[in-house]
Amino acid sequence: MNYQARVVRLSGTEEATAWLRRMNCDPSGVAIMAPKAIFRTVCVESVPTKAANLLKQTFLAKGAEVAVARGTADLSAEYTDVLICGTLKHYRLALAQLRQQPWGLPDLAKAVEQALANDSRSLSNHYQVHNCHWTVQSRRTLVMGILNLTPDSFSDGGQHNQLDQAVARARQMVDEGADILDVGAESTRPYGATPISAQEEMDRLLPALEKILAAVNIPVSIDTYKSEVAEQALRIGAHMLNDIWGLQREPVMAELAVKYDVPVVVMHNRQSAESTQDIMGELTKFFRDSLRIGRAAGMQETQFILDPGIGFGKTTMQNLEVLGRLAELRSLGFPILVGTSRKRFIGEVLGLPVEERDEGTGATVVHSILNGAAIVRMHDVKMAKRMAVMTDALQGWRIDANG
Repeated sequence: MNYQARVVRLSGTEEATAWLRRMNCDPSGVAIMAPKAIFRTVCVESVPTKAANLLKQTFLAKGAEVAVARGTADLSAEYTDVLICGTLKHYRLALAQLRQQPWGLPDLAKAVEQALANDSRSLSNHYQVHNCHWTVQSRRTLVMGILNLTPDSFSDGGQHNQLDQAVARARQMVDEGADILDVGAESTRPYGATPISAQEEMDRLLPALEKILAAVNIPVSIDTYKSEVAEQALRIGAHMLNDIWGLQREPVMAELAVKYDVPVVVMHNRQSAESTQDIMGELTKFFRDSLRIGRAAGMQETQFILDPGIGFGKTTMQNLEVLGRLAELRSLGFPILVGTSRKRFIGEVLGLPVEERDEGTGATVVHSILNGAAIVRMHDVKMAKRMAVMTDALQGWRIDANG
């Protein structure tokens, strides 16, 4: 008999449920089988070995697999990272049992459960600032257009640093489909940028910002890490902040977000591209520190947008790894913004100058959206918008098929 077999890739329980229904499975069986069809791998860092041993026994008893470091079983190591591999059913059964155990395991169970929920959750954060309403959601990627008011930006320095040029470019990006504008008056490129004072930044930014706000009807974000600049921009009507130091250089940025009730892009950054064993572990720790600062200031969960900081303090290989593992950031539960536009790592991969990097940028845009980005920050808005709409459509068939 000639049987036809193929490997099926299911993205989550909704898709598994749709498959089972199409097979005409019994409705009661669908509810039982769907969680068994979805496999997830979860990493928990720095678990005390005593707790890790009990965790491992619990998951193994449910049919899952757990990897721990050498020295865990005999307690010769004090801490270990834990890698759990199992279906959603395995997690449900094991986590229920861990909630009844000692040694901090109830807190660990809560963290794993939250990470799994965040990973599968569809985001829909609505914002209203002044006269602007917009929504950041999983199923419609937003394009953030870059407007540099600087003479030395790596991509378009000097092109829009006159008032009429800046306003004209802002209007053009709106016409091309931009959902948000990101306006910056200081070049923050990692290589060769000259720092300027807050006063010089405001002298460049504020006159143009007033005219841009009057000319467009979409949210305007301010790309600055200086709280003095941020407050003046918010006072005259900016809708959003984009902080390349993730609230950590000037924590008062978080207080401004609370005072003016605006969302903040919290970007990962570091001084140099030093080697690291786990770049995503470093990003996650950085973001947790930023979230702690923001929450302490009173920021709400919907005010945080996370940016992995592609091109900032990272080698080409680290940038590629972060993009390749971008989906891991979904487990933090916040919208993800990715800015790869014409960056150096694309030029190094392709051997191309900055003016010839749009195709390489496009590849990173599609990849980022497919791996969880809700916002892409771009110079070429028209290209990005078309790519975003098409990529959203490629993912949208799941929505239609799964009802």
